[in-house]
Amino acid sequence: LVAAFTARYPNIVVDLSLGDEVVDILAGQADVAIRFGHLPDSPLTARRLGHTGQVVVASSDYLKRHGTPLEPEDLLKHNCLRFNFRRAEANWPFIRDGKEFSLKVSGNIECSSGEALAQFARLGAGIARIGEFTVREDLQRGTLIPLLQTFNPGDEEPIHAVFVGGAAMPVRVRLFVDFLLERHRM
Repeated sequence: LVAAFTARYPNIVVDLSLGDEVVDILAGQADVAIRFGHLPDSPLTARRLGHTGQVVVASSDYLKRHGTPLEPEDLLKHNCLRFNFRRAEANWPFIRDGKEFSLKVSGNIECSSGEALAQFARLGAGIARIGEFTVREDLQRGTLIPLLQTFNPGDEEPIHAVFVGGAAMPVRVRLFVDFLLERHRM
């Protein structure tokens, strides 16, 4: 999307920083941030881009070597790849017979990047619970296999573009947010 944005607006310089840290937009650390999850009250303006569900995935190579979990509790015997940033939930949620529960899974890789966790899962390093949008193409190609779908609680995270709005908003910010809304409804 950034390449398409700069093709449309070649005179706007995009300085892209990737990470899962929450930047202080009011302090000028960024013009626009993409935030996942529910937003706290703030003076910032937020535009909803869409939402994503979560899916538990592994590569066929990992499953051949370690077996396929059939029940959530089977994950306790597997190497689970987890997020390590402060907002991450330590337990993985599931549902059985209409009742929600969670499991404290463990593994030998923790990471702050969903893209990196997806890559570790592709490489057969373990099982990940990750945003469906991150692995959508892998699921379609069969690179990653969805697991425990009947136990998926269907939790979703909203995705927002967050920025300083109002009369002082730079035109480049308005153009970028409008472009995201036009092109990237998730």
